[in-house]
Amino acid sequence: MLIAQDSPIRHRPFAKFWCARVLSTLAFQMLSVAVGWQVYTLTGRAFDLGLVGLAQFLPMLCLTLVVGQVADRYDRRIIVSICALVEASAAAALALGSAHGWLDRNLILCIVAAGGAARAFGTPTMAALVPSLMPREMIPRAAAWTTSATQSAHIVGPALGGVLYVLGPTPVYLLVTASFTAASLLIAFLGVKPAVRKKVAISLASFFSGISFIRSRRILLGTLSLDLFAVLLGGATALLPIYAHDILHTGPWGLGLLRAAPALGALTMSIWLAYRPLGQPVGTRLLAALLVFGAATILFGLSTWLPLSMVALYILGMSDVVSVVIRFSLVQLQTPDEMLGRVSAVNSLFVGTSNQLGEFESGSMAALLGVVPAVLIGGVGTIAVSLIWMFWLFPELRRLKSLEG
Repeated sequence: MLIAQDSPIRHRPFAKFWCARVLSTLAFQMLSVAVGWQVYTLTGRAFDLGLVGLAQFLPMLCLTLVVGQVADRYDRRIIVSICALVEASAAAALALGSAHGWLDRNLILCIVAAGGAARAFGTPTMAALVPSLMPREMIPRAAAWTTSATQSAHIVGPALGGVLYVLGPTPVYLLVTASFTAASLLIAFLGVKPAVRKKVAISLASFFSGISFIRSRRILLGTLSLDLFAVLLGGATALLPIYAHDILHTGPWGLGLLRAAPALGALTMSIWLAYRPLGQPVGTRLLAALLVFGAATILFGLSTWLPLSMVALYILGMSDVVSVVIRFSLVQLQTPDEMLGRVSAVNSLFVGTSNQLGEFESGSMAALLGVVPAVLIGGVGTIAVSLIWMFWLFPELRRLKSLEG
């Protein structure tokens, strides 16, 4: 792949950051495959898959306001490095428990929640590092490169986790431990000086300042809330173990392929956007992407053939990354550095709500209505929410011209 002279990846600190992002996301994706398959093997209940998502989400919900304060007051590199080490320790505990056979559903959920607490601190703090790694005008391209890092790991991670799981969960968890440890070391030696920030006295207002900042900017509020509800309704990834096992009649390797398919689509789109940034009008492209996302979800819900299911998930991933790049760029470009930790923490809460709580919602709906109806309702709901947001609640989103807002 040819890399342009003005590409963010040519900046050494960003290149290290990019590699760390690949490794940490790779580890998390392998972990997700192994935990999902292990829990479903232990219990055979769709609701328990939803509980895995809930265990990851609750620490984020409880810690968001604290995370923002910490990220804006202390060295962000050290915070991210420590969090990666905690996640490595959680994976090591899962490996030990699997090897000795003393893991049950409740213990797995507790360990996942501990890793989720570390992720609650690490994810928004890592996002807040980006502006310190390159010139400001490179941020939209950096958003696409960052997304490509995530999606590269989304492709390799699930497939690798599924293949390794044939040998049992322990090898998967050991590789996850090594990946998180390597990511921690890369961030610790990033090679940038920590920014000097004015420390505001801790008060109730400062704790809620990230929320207040987003509320005062309707473009940010509309974009984040739209992404939250669209993915909350349309996310079917928590049900992939059931689709692989009960509907498509495949094994862990098939589950790995299903998890990799949306990531492959997202990687394709993120590489395109890294070289050809989103043009105007951004709002129209956002609406189109969300409508395609909902339609792809419906197609996946109806499919009973593995190749067609993978095509639907591939299209879903391509459309989703457009929303991701727009949201990331808007947050980075419209937020001052001294507020970026708190705003990124709230943004991470929105993302976590749509992903982890979306998994709980999908698992609960599947338990009540069945797997296929739950996915179909989610796809239709995504389309409905997108139209309501764009034409009624936040019409300025539809008229958004550029990533500068």
